[in-house]
Amino acid sequence: MSWRTVVISNSAKLDLQLGCMVVRNDVTTKIHLNEISTVIVESTAVSVTVSLLSELMKRKIKVIFCDEKRNPSSELVSYYGSHDTSSKIRQQMRWKKHIKDAVWTEIVTEKIRQQKNLLSELGKEEESELISSYIRDIKFRDETNREGHSAKVYFNALFGMDFARTLDNHINAALNYGYSIILSSFNREITANGYLTQIGIFHDNIFNPFNMGSDLMEPFRILVDREVVHMQPTQFEHEEKMQLVNILNGEVMIEGHKSYVNNAIKIYCKSVFDALNNEDISEIRFYSNEL
Repeated sequence: MSWRTVVISNSAKLDLQLGCMVVRNDVTTKIHLNEISTVIVESTAVSVTVSLLSELMKRKIKVIFCDEKRNPSSELVSYYGSHDTSSKIRQQMRWKKHIKDAVWTEIVTEKIRQQKNLLSELGKEEESELISSYIRDIKFRDETNREGHSAKVYFNALFGMDFARTLDNHINAALNYGYSIILSSFNREITANGYLTQIGIFHDNIFNPFNMGSDLMEPFRILVDREVVHMQPTQFEHEEKMQLVNILNGEVMIEGHKSYVNNAIKIYCKSVFDALNNEDISEIRFYSNEL
């Protein structure tokens, strides 16, 4: 099982040799591709051979490229994530509205529940109880936007009453960076299962190539929020970014077992696709932080 997230932070040449990614800079390092789940190319002073990129895609290894500010700007997505991609896309096009709405209701409810749990963990019981009331009041497809109401209470409780997600500050920079890493992991699993990232179950922005990932990742955003709350960044540099990347190597509970976050994403995505295809929301498997 692949598990390693490899971050290339300095000038280097990356190439392929006998099933390994070879990183050549001051020293030469070899990493077997079987160990790698994600490669983040953080520096623009990196050259990569096409043979390596091709092999990374064959093995469904996510590759994320960063811009000159070392923020994720693009990623490689394989055309053919599964041997039966054409069949999976036909299935995706046939998903009925009622099951998509039911799955979305489960996802958004779980997201709010995870927000409540984090607030309780931090001792913010008043806000946690308020969010509990939103969970009790949630309607099918969240037609009354309990998610939006919860988000306002939640972020103000975490970062102060003056905080807003639109502000240009280190906290939002950290949140956005962490969310982008999580989203990339979801995009990897969506394509690996043979589905289109562009077609979501709730998100349908014509300018968003990752509508499905935006849907599925919602409960996992809280993993980033927890890390940023404990980090309380007064700057957002390489060290803070590596803390967020390392979220993928953290452990959660899913299906009654401890699992790396990367693997939990794999299990969760497969369960959502099963729920959509079988029209049975009981098949969805969510993670828990209670290790």
